[in-house]
Amino acid sequence: MKLLIIGSLTAFLLCSGCETTQHILNGLPAGTDNNVSQVAAGLKEALSIGAQNSTIRLSSVNGFFSNAALKILMPPEAQKVESTLRSIGLGSVVDKAIQSMNRGAEEASKSALPIFKNAITQMTINDAVGILKGGDFAATNYFKDKTSSQLTEAFRPVIEASLKKVEATKYWNDVFSAYNKVSRTPVNTDLTAYVTEKAMAGIFLELSLEEQKIRKDPAARVTELLKKVFSQQ
Repeated sequence: MKLLIIGSLTAFLLCSGCETTQHILNGLPAGTDNNVSQVAAGLKEALSIGAQNSTIRLSSVNGFFSNAALKILMPPEAQKVESTLRSIGLGSVVDKAIQSMNRGAEEASKSALPIFKNAITQMTINDAVGILKGGDFAATNYFKDKTSSQLTEAFRPVIEASLKKVEATKYWNDVFSAYNKVSRTPVNTDLTAYVTEKAMAGIFLELSLEEQKIRKDPAARVTELLKKVFSQQ
């Protein structure tokens, strides 16, 4: 059963175009047990491609906007604002603001891959063993622990620039300027921080869903390294 889990996780989000087996193995400590080193190398290979696939999907046009599970909507504190604006015929302004928020998240997601790859490169044998023996979301939690602060730092300026580029800030201001004309309680929300948080949550959700799926249903053995790992079952 443990070997089945190992095989499943090393197949995490695989596709063609992985780093070469030798390149990955060269990064492991000398004297490491061959079986353990192969499993760790397979895990790194799988996580690298998984991170690449996830970020490519989310950074494409409509990567967030057309995904019902990830689409960024108005924050909870602004939902009354949205309802009021739609009721007075300003629904198109709200729609433009929502689309612009999602475009910002899609643009920012392009900067996630180098950060994920750096975390994978720095993964130790102990990290790999911990992931293999961990729960259904151990790999995702590893990424969260190692990359959250860097992602926040990288995402915020990109999202801020993206929101300005697609006039999200303008639409946001339009939304709340219009709302504040009919309300005694002004709404002031940090749009950049909100979209940054949602963009990061979307990426980690995407990774966690794929990890869960692969743990339950092992993918095909698409590289020689993974074939070796699976052969240990």
